Amino acid sequence: MQLSKLVIGAALALAGLLPVSSHAAGSKITVTDITGRQVEVRAPAEKVILGEGRQMYFVAALDTDQPFRRVVGWRDDLQKADLDGYNDYLARYPQIGKIPTFGGFKEGTFDVEQAVSLQPDVIILNVEAKTATDDAKLIEKLAKIDIPVVFVDFREKPFENTDPSMRIIGKLFGKEARAEEFIAFRKEQIERVTQTLAQANPARPLVMMERAGGYSDDCCMSFGNENFGKFVEVAGGRNLAASIIPGTFGVVNPEQIIASNPDHVIVTGSNWELYVPGGAWVGVGSGANKAKAREKLAALMKRPAYTGVKAVKDSKVHAVWHQFYNSPYQFVAIQAMAKWLHPELFRDLDPEATMKTLYERFLPVPYKTGYWVSLTDKE
Repeated sequence: MQLSKLVIGAALALAGLLPVSSHAAGSKITVTDITGRQVEVRAPAEKVILGEGRQMYFVAALDTDQPFRRVVGWRDDLQKADLDGYNDYLARYPQIGKIPTFGGFKEGTFDVEQAVSLQPDVIILNVEAKTATDDAKLIEKLAKIDIPVVFVDFREKPFENTDPSMRIIGKLFGKEARAEEFIAFRKEQIERVTQTLAQANPARPLVMMERAGGYSDDCCMSFGNENFGKFVEVAGGRNLAASIIPGTFGVVNPEQIIASNPDHVIVTGSNWELYVPGGAWVGVGSGANKAKAREKLAALMKRPAYTGVKAVKDSKVHAVWHQFYNSPYQFVAIQAMAKWLHPELFRDLDPEATMKTLYERFLPVPYKTGYWVSLTDKE
């Protein structure tokens, strides 16, 4: 990515005319971000720019009473990537429509001058933006005008980085106890799956995990040994793409899917009407129309990649909310998947109840069902 030198220069010039961090803020603390960088930040941070709008998933879990009180700017992806979830928050907090929005660092559309004018205590970025910021030397330039950048990660290596990321945000927000409460809840819910599997040691079905099925005409994006690929393993399955995709994300050839003949197919989806209007994607998420989601899921299984596949013959086909892949809520997806893969073993596990408890304890908007469906669902 090449950020405009003119824009950065203008931002630095503007900063010289502005009082840096003129608002009330705490004393400086040092945090070690997810990349190992030691960063000095005023804490508790009172003005925060979110490098991704979906970072509201963790912000809301910590600042539950006033989730937008620190947010002075955010990337414009929440509405596009999770329209239903965005509308839930918009209905309760209509002021979010006025929060300044930014483009992405990776795409080179982040407005540095606008960010400087907002005088944030910190900019929180996802770790996947680091290469782009390094290439532009943006972190060093922002540091000169006393705007620190902190990296977190819920996407590239969520099992390794979710808890540390929550602790980082807890420290920045002065919400350490709340962060620990969330971490303990997440651990407890994952162990309800892992401890049962360790005791029973069942045979592990083969799972084809399709990323964003129907988002485009291409087939089939999937996950390697991380993210949803790792969720499959934790839930008691074998990830078909584990030996095919070397990193977190990649593609599986349709012929490979047919030859592998998976026992289950799980497709990730969301309401992507603003990205791909009227697309073939499966619109699961908050308050989703499950009947419509099942229709679209069934249609995806008619593509050549799934011809004669055991999972389709047996109707062991499911869709799950895509945004579990980039939030600290992954434990709910793991429970749903465990119940699909081992229904007898997890007969008493209720992922729906877990999701509802997550909302009641940690989130400021009402819970609505619709985050996953299976072809065999009755409702």
